[in-house]
Amino acid sequence: MKRQLSAQEVQRAIDRLYKVVKAQLPDDLRIAVIGIRTRGQTLALRLVDRLRKDYPALKVDHGALDITFYRDDLSRRRGAPLVRATEIDFDLDDTWTLLVDDVLMSGRSVRAALDALADFGRPRIVRLAVLIDRGGRELPIAADFVGAKIHVPAGSRIQLKLRENDGQEGVFITPKR
Repeated sequence: MKRQLSAQEVQRAIDRLYKVVKAQLPDDLRIAVIGIRTRGQTLALRLVDRLRKDYPALKVDHGALDITFYRDDLSRRRGAPLVRATEIDFDLDDTWTLLVDDVLMSGRSVRAALDALADFGRPRIVRLAVLIDRGGRELPIAADFVGAKIHVPAGSRIQLKLRENDGQEGVFITPKR
């Protein structure tokens, strides 16, 4: 595994992501920030904490979304799927919803997340924020907000590690086998 971004570079990417998100916040809609489990949830919580600190009067709902049963490759995976709870305990109808994920590649996880989100309401607007866009789209999905773009060889795996989940921070590339 090769380190692509250090902890400091990850923080700069998060700072860039936060800056572009806050510049687009609406004045007239309720705001919901939904993180795709697992690291998207962690990133969403970091963004929400900063928004609440910078704008104490702003009401920001926060939730976590598990997309396991919405994936189009569920039947191809071996073993039992790891299912975690979706935590959306507020009304999504007519919100400005920020969907947050860690790495955008094929677009299939985002498609699954949009399907799952529809089961919880009908947001007025959904925007996608990703920390890392690595390219390699298989579906016509693009992020509205990106922290960093990293191009990696096809077949290589990119992994974001965050201290809350992994005890360390960085972006790592695993080469093709």
